[in-house]
Amino acid sequence: MTDRTRRDLIAAATALATSVTATGAYAAVPTRKAAFPPIVHHVFFWLKRPDSKEDLDKLLAGLRTLAGIDSVRGIHIGVPAQTEQRGVVDGSYSASELLFFDDVAGQNAYQVHPIHKQFVADCEHLWQRVVVYDVKGVVP
Repeated sequence: MTDRTRRDLIAAATALATSVTATGAYAAVPTRKAAFPPIVHHVFFWLKRPDSKEDLDKLLAGLRTLAGIDSVRGIHIGVPAQTEQRGVVDGSYSASELLFFDDVAGQNAYQVHPIHKQFVADCEHLWQRVVVYDVKGVVP
């Protein structure tokens, strides 16, 4: 085993041990990439008026409030990226939110949280369609 290989192995083992110790809630995969909480809630929104910058700004502002929910471990809010258009890419939505939770109980708590309910009340008039993907991560 070369010194570089040995150093890489020690670094990976240390990162794994630190991650498991720090999180306790889920096992980390020994990679150089960040580990994410295992429950992902990905929501896509289609605005009634897709060309309205004002409506998009209101929706994005509402989505930002969801970060205030204590069971949300991470949040990513975005709009379609200007990537190469291929047959498998759907860029027809107006905005999306990607939320991370430690467990299903945390995602369930989010659904009934007053901040989430207020977001829906304030913004549901803006969208014509919503699609939700709830995903449970698996260890490779």
